Amino acid sequence: MGKRLYSLMMFIFVSFLGGLLAAGLIVPIAGMATTTGTTLVNSLDQLPTELKAPPQPERSRLLNSDGSTLAFFYDENRIYEPLDKIAPIMQQAQVAIEDHRFYQHGAMDLQGTLRALVRSSQGNTQGGSSLTQQYVRLVLVEIADQKNDAAAKAAATENTIARKIRELRYAIAMEKELSKDTILESYLNIAYYGDGAYGVEAAARHYFGVSAEKLNLPQAAMLAGLVRNPVATNPVDHPALAIERRNNVLDRMRELDLITDAELAEAKAVGFDKKKVRESRLGCANAEFPFICDYAFRSLLKTTSLGSTPEERKDRVFRGGLTIQTQIDPKAQRKAEKTIKNYLSAKDPVVSVITMMEPGTGLIRAMAQNRNKMGDNDNGKKWKGETYYNYAVNQSMGGADGYQGGSTFKAFVAAAALDEGLGSYGTISAKAHMNFKNQLFKTCNGTLKLNKDWNVDNASPSGRMNMWYGTKHSVNTYYVQLEQQVGMCPVTKMAKRLGLEMSSGEDIVEKYNQIPAFTLGSVEVTPLSMVEAYGTFAARGKHCEPIILKSIKTKDGQPLDVPSANCKQVISEEVADAISKIFRGPYEGGTATSAKVPGVTMAGKTGTVPLNKAVWTVGFTRDLVGAAVISYDNSKKFAKFWKGKSSFLRYVTLPASGRWLSGFSGNNAGANLLKPAFAAAIADIDERRSFVDPPNSILQGERVNIPSCAGMGASSCAALLRRAGFTTYYVNVESEEPKGTFVGTSPAGSAPKFSQIALLISKGPKVVPPPPTESPSPSPTPTRRGRR
Repeated sequence: MGKRLYSLMMFIFVSFLGGLLAAGLIVPIAGMATTTGTTLVNSLDQLPTELKAPPQPERSRLLNSDGSTLAFFYDENRIYEPLDKIAPIMQQAQVAIEDHRFYQHGAMDLQGTLRALVRSSQGNTQGGSSLTQQYVRLVLVEIADQKNDAAAKAAATENTIARKIRELRYAIAMEKELSKDTILESYLNIAYYGDGAYGVEAAARHYFGVSAEKLNLPQAAMLAGLVRNPVATNPVDHPALAIERRNNVLDRMRELDLITDAELAEAKAVGFDKKKVRESRLGCANAEFPFICDYAFRSLLKTTSLGSTPEERKDRVFRGGLTIQTQIDPKAQRKAEKTIKNYLSAKDPVVSVITMMEPGTGLIRAMAQNRNKMGDNDNGKKWKGETYYNYAVNQSMGGADGYQGGSTFKAFVAAAALDEGLGSYGTISAKAHMNFKNQLFKTCNGTLKLNKDWNVDNASPSGRMNMWYGTKHSVNTYYVQLEQQVGMCPVTKMAKRLGLEMSSGEDIVEKYNQIPAFTLGSVEVTPLSMVEAYGTFAARGKHCEPIILKSIKTKDGQPLDVPSANCKQVISEEVADAISKIFRGPYEGGTATSAKVPGVTMAGKTGTVPLNKAVWTVGFTRDLVGAAVISYDNSKKFAKFWKGKSSFLRYVTLPASGRWLSGFSGNNAGANLLKPAFAAAIADIDERRSFVDPPNSILQGERVNIPSCAGMGASSCAALLRRAGFTTYYVNVESEEPKGTFVGTSPAGSAPKFSQIALLISKGPKVVPPPPTESPSPSPTPTRRGRR
C-alpha cells in the first residue's frame, strides 16, 4: 500500500511540475550547465551551442589508387546522410516505435513524459521520452565521450528524475531552434544500431548491404527496433530477438495505419540473411594490405593539416569523416604479394620484400612482404607466419632491423666518382684477391690507414677495367679502389643526398665515412630507402621522399594538405643520366640479366651480402623503381635451422615452402621476385619515358695534368702523384734500363681526375735468343725388315 501511495504522490508531483515546464513558467536549476559545467542557461529560448550543431563522429576511409576501400578508421562507424537520403519507410518506422506523435506535439509528449518520470521515480527505466528528449540524451553522451568526461557521461545516463528534467529542458529549447525534420535527421545519424554501426546509413550497409535510401519495410522495421537495446537485439548475435523486436515495430506500424495487413504479413515472413552482413575493415589488422595501411596511418599522424599534435591528428582521423587517397595500385600490390607467395612461405626462416615507387613524385606504388598478415600468435601456439613488422620501412615507421645492401651500394660510389669528375673510362687494376692492409682512405676527418687485414675477393672476372666493366660484372676490388680514389666522405655524402638512410635512423655519413666496407654494402638499410635512393637516379637527379598519401578531403569535400615529398634536385641531370646508362650493364649481359623485363630498358644493380645473408636486385626506368630482397631471419625461432650454416642463402632448401635457393641475387631476388612484380606494375603505365643519354664530358671526366716525375725514384714519384690526387700501382716492363729502375708513368701528360697511374719498373732489356746454327742433314733412316 505504501509503494502505491508513493507512486500516486509522485505522479501528482511530476504532473504539476510537467505542467509548469510545458507552460514555460519555471526553469529547473539542476543540470542547467553544459557538459563543461561552467555555462548556465537562464532562458527557455537559450540552447547550449554544443546541442545546436553537435559534432557527430564519422568514420574515415583509406582508399587505394583506384578508389577501392583499403580500411576504415573510426571510434564510431558512422556515415552521415541528410534526411532526403534516408528511405521514408525508415523514418516512419523509427518515429512509430519511439514517438508516434513526434510531428504533432511539442518538445514534450506530456502523457509519455509523466509516465517515464513516475517509472523513473520507482527505479525503473521507462522509454516514454519524446524523440527530441532521446536525441538530447544521445548528444550529451556523445559530447561526454569526445571529452573523455566520465562524470558527464554518467550524468547523461543516470536513472533519475533530474536527468529526465534536464533532457526535457534542453528538448524544449531545441525545438525552438531546430525543425522537426532536422531533429529526426540528427537522431537517425547519431543513434547506435548495434554491432559497431552508428547511424542508419552505416547500419543499413552493415546488416543488409544497402544504403539507407534503399531500405525496405522489413529492413527498416528491424533497424528501428534496435535503438532501444542495440546490444541485446542486434541480429548478428541475436537473430531471434531481433526478428521478435522487428515484428513489434511492424505491429505498431499497422496499429498506426502506416502499413496494410498484407504488407505486415509479407514483412514478417522475411528472415534475416547473415550472408549479407558486411564487416567494415576497422583499422589496419583487418585490411587487405595491413602494412600499407599501417604506413599510411603512421603518415597521417605526422600530417600537420590534421592537427598540431599526434593525438589531435589521430582524433581527426578516427572521428572526422575524412576521405584519404593513397597511390597504392591494388593490382600491382596484389601481384607483388602473389609473386612472393608463389616463391616463399610466410613460415620460411627468411624475410622477403618487394617495394616499388614512382620516380619524381615519391609516391609508393607497392610494398609487399612474405609475411603479409598482421599479428603475432607466437605465444606457445603454432605460429602462422604473422608479424607486426613492416619489413620495408625503418624502425620509426614500424620496421625491423633492415638489411645490408651488398653490391647495390656500388651505384653510390660510381655517382660520387662521376660527380667528382673522375669519368667512367679510367682503368683500375682489379685483381682477383686484394688485401687492403696499410692502404690509405680519405675520410671526412683526414686520412685513414687500415691497420688490419681486409681481404676483398671477386666472384667475377678480374684484371684491368673501367667503370663500365666493373659495374656490369660487379667487381669488388675495382669498386673498393674507386672508393679509395674518390674518398669516403664524398661517397657517403652522395648516398645521403640520394636518400639512403640507415634503418636505425642514425646518420649514415657520421657512422660510415671511416668504414671502407661501405662500398660493399655493409650498412643495414630498408628496401624503401633503397628505392628512394635509386629513384633519384631514375628522376634525373631529383630526390623525392617516399610518400603514400595522395590527397585528403574533409567530409564536406574540402582538400587538406598532405605531407610533401620535398622533391628537389640533389645531383645534376648529367650525372644521373650517366648512372642510368652505365648501370644498364647489369641488365644487359651482367649480373641482373635474368631479372630484365622483356621489352623494357632497365638499369639497376644486384647485391649479395657476405655469407649470403641477403640477396638484392634493384631495377628502374624513368617511370618506376623497384627493389626485391631476401634475407635470412635471425629471429630466435629460426636459430636451430641456421645453426652451422656458414653460407646462409647459398644452396639451401627452405623448410616451409621447400624452395631451393642458389644464393645468386640476380636469380633469387631478381628473376623470381622483382621481374614479375615490376612487369605487372609497369604494364599499367601507358606513356613511358626513355632514358636520356649523358653528355660525353661526364663520361670522359675532368682531365688534369700528371706531374712530371723526371729524375725521381719510384717512391718519390708515387708520393708526388698522391699529393696531386692520383693513386698508383706498379707494373714491370721491359726496358734498356737495369732491372728495378723506375722508368716512368703510364699514362703520361694528362689523365682523368683521381685516376690510377702505373709506375713503370724495368725488368731489364728484352732477352733475344741467339739465332740457330746450321747442322748437317741427318742420314736417312735405314729400313728395317722383318715382322711389323
